[in-house]
Amino acid sequence: MDRPIALGRTAEIYAWQESRILKLFYDWVPERNVRYEAEISRAVHAAGLPVPAVGDIEEIDGRFGLIYERVDGISMFDVLPVKPWKLLSYARSLAELHTQMHRDAAIDGIPSQRERLEHKIRQAKGLDPELREAALTTLEHMPVGVSLCHGDFHPGNVLVTTKDPVIIDWANATIGNPIADVARTSILLLEASQSEAQSWIERTALAWFHTTYLKRYFKQNPGGEAQYRKWLPIVAAGRMSEGIDEVEAWLRAQVKAGLSYLSPLISAQKGTR
Repeated sequence: MDRPIALGRTAEIYAWQESRILKLFYDWVPERNVRYEAEISRAVHAAGLPVPAVGDIEEIDGRFGLIYERVDGISMFDVLPVKPWKLLSYARSLAELHTQMHRDAAIDGIPSQRERLEHKIRQAKGLDPELREAALTTLEHMPVGVSLCHGDFHPGNVLVTTKDPVIIDWANATIGNPIADVARTSILLLEASQSEAQSWIERTALAWFHTTYLKRYFKQNPGGEAQYRKWLPIVAAGRMSEGIDEVEAWLRAQVKAGLSYLSPLISAQKGTR
């Protein structure tokens, strides 16, 4: 092993033998999480989706890693600064790929989106108790859904290749409501467009990307815009469990604003039962 070829929030990526890569998780990631990702990745790959094949689990210096098929490509996020003229076409491609994923049949062994979201909301330490209860109550009234959802779908997790795009990092995959999965992508893109680490040009470009992605997705899947707006504060509440300090205040504001609008609607629904 030489220097990593890529860095992520939970792991480093190294070139490995025979056109493979090693996703070596940091030492704070427990073995059970690595085994879980391996199981999910195998299930999704077996279903025929455009994802890398996964191999064995390796232990190196007390850290656990997964062997993956090496894909000759670069993430959509990394391509955009080099080819900014492709921004709108990539945004539409992201929406089309998301639509394709959501139309696939449910896969055995993938956990429930609702249970995952409920757990995350309960674990969000920076979430005020009243907002937590409002988010959980609102979640109870949302449609469940039976679609395959990635749970972390954004341009950094789509590799652009000379053939078809490839989707990576399936550790957060669930079976659930596709619009909730769109809301998750939206929250991630909005976060990036608000980040002070980006230049104003980059923030503007990400805002355009986000708008174009949503427009394309709902053109292919009409009628979900109102439900999408209801999912946004719920998904933002769940995102707060992930310990990303620099966006916590922004996320809390999204939760508060969204739930303030939705709470009277939920109360009215409960009163008609």
